[in-house]
This record gives sequence, structure tokens and C-alpha cells, in this order.
Amino acid sequence: MLTPDEIRQAAERLDIAERTRVQTGLLSLQYAGMTMDDAYAVQSAWVKKKVASGRKVIGWKIGLTSKAMQYALNIDIPDSGVLFDDMMFEDGETIAKDRFIQPRIEAEIAFIMKAPLKGPNATVFDVLNATDYVTPALEILDTRILRVDPDTKKARTIVDTISDNAANAGIVLGGRMVRPDTVDMRWMGAIVSRNSEVEETGLGAGVLNQPARGVAWLANRLAEYGDGIEAGQIVLAGSFIRPVEARHGDTIVADFGPYGTVSSYFA
Repeated sequence: MLTPDEIRQAAERLDIAERTRVQTGLLSLQYAGMTMDDAYAVQSAWVKKKVASGRKVIGWKIGLTSKAMQYALNIDIPDSGVLFDDMMFEDGETIAKDRFIQPRIEAEIAFIMKAPLKGPNATVFDVLNATDYVTPALEILDTRILRVDPDTKKARTIVDTISDNAANAGIVLGGRMVRPDTVDMRWMGAIVSRNSEVEETGLGAGVLNQPARGVAWLANRLAEYGDGIEAGQIVLAGSFIRPVEARHGDTIVADFGPYGTVSSYFA
């Protein structure tokens, strides 16, 4: 296990990388044997640092919910990160060219909670009862840690991703707000285009066969640490597409059909 000093130092490295937009090296290389518990401890230390600087927690994101992404990192469970108030962007907003390091986009279903949701033993039905509405969303990913070490060619692992706040960097909400009991979210999907060319398509069923299942998983994981999802918070349930690179000058649009569209322009 990492020592308290190592956890603090790792969180500081991530914070500096985000502020300077210069990536730091792989934590998995520096700390051989680093565990997922260590990674969440680093993430927690970084979250506390951000809160101390005045940022407000507005919700959670769930990642690695699709089989393809789990296979890529050789894991069989999702991961999670924290949403902050300065991560919110308006639908169609221009993203400043110096805001992120290597932004990528995922299409997701966002849950806006009307009641607290706490585990253990939270179920899909508990999630639906606690949800005010769901709406189309884009998650903006960024990586404060190198994707591949230039010397060893070693790729980042799950502990790097978790430490890096599950690669979370931004959120865009758009389209129609829908009550959770009026839609089969398994069939709620999107056509995602970059500069009018279709890059990815997918359905909500790609998220653990039911996006609400990921939210239940999150509530149960948070319960292990005495935490939970609060009323009014936003939960990004997980992507049902592969990440789309967002380059300078790109317009990314996710067309959710009858549920509307959500987009971003990257200057």
C-alpha cells in the first residue's frame, strides 16, 4: 500500500499536471504494486485538495462500464470519479483551446437525482425511484497522466485512470429531460459525429445492459467508504461508445434521436 506521503505526492502531481496542462508520468510505473484502493486514495486526496481550493462537488461519473473498455484494461468492474462545478459546459458552448490536454468525448445518459441514494444493496429499482429525470450528455475526458510511457512503452493501467479522477474533465447536458419510468434506457442511444462525419453509434444497453445498474453499483461502492449519492447531484452512468478524439476546430454532436442533441465546439 502507498504511504500517506506517497498518496499526497501523487495527488499533487496530478493537480500540477491539470493546472499546467503538462502530463505527469505513470503512477503505476513509479509505485510498483499499486492497488485500486491506493488509486482511490489518491483520487480522494486530489478531490479534497480541489474542494479546499473552492471547487464544489456536483456529482459522480462512472467509467469502464462497457465490455470493450474492461477488456482493454483487463478488469471486470467499472470505476468512478467526481464531478465538480467548473466542469459544466453549456450545450453548444465553445471550449477554449487551452482548457484541456488531450480531450476526448463520450456519449452518455446523465441521471439527475431527486433523492439521496445510498448502499449497500441499492438496486436498479432504487435508482429509478431516486431519479428525477435522465437526459443526454457528453463527457469530456482528459488525461493528466501519460497514456504511454515514452521509455518503457508501458501503457497506463486502471490504477492510473482511477487516480486521475477516472479521466474526468467536463460534462455537457442537452436534449430532452425524460422521466426514468417513461423510457427504456437500454434503447436510448446516439449517433455521434465529428464535423458532420459519423464516428460512433451506440445504445444504452452497452452500459451494463441497463444504465441504472451502473448507478446502483456506484451507490454500493460509495457505501464501503461511508458515502453516497446526494439529492440534486448528477451521475454520468457510463459511455456506450468508444471515446472520440476532440481536436482543435472540431464540432462534436451526439444525436439522441427523439431525445434531442447535445454538442460542443473545440476552439
